[in-house]
Amino acid sequence: MDWQELTDLTRGQPFVVERVRLADSGVAVEGQFEPPQLAQLGVDDQVFVAAFVRSHGSIKEMERIFGVSYPTIKSRLNRIAAQLDFVDTDPAPTGADVVDRLRRGEIDVAQALAELERSR
Repeated sequence: MDWQELTDLTRGQPFVVERVRLADSGVAVEGQFEPPQLAQLGVDDQVFVAAFVRSHGSIKEMERIFGVSYPTIKSRLNRIAAQLDFVDTDPAPTGADVVDRLRRGEIDVAQALAELERSR
């Protein structure tokens, strides 16, 4: 079964994968695994995201591929984005990071205290 069949079968309902088998070795792992966020999207949205990536994020190209207008593409992107959690690309530094930077002289005590306060 592929992801498309699985998302068709589940009809957008949340699901948990409980067994994974590596095809080449036959090794199986059991537990509870959430599928990747993109796999949780409906098939049409998965195709849309794949087309967006293949077009290098070109909305003009997406308009051409899907035969729809700019606002339609933007609306769909916004709808899909609302379904995805985003990784924080600027996480707060850990206490150890702050202390290391202080020790190396990259920041002073006041800056270190401010960063530690912000990371709470």
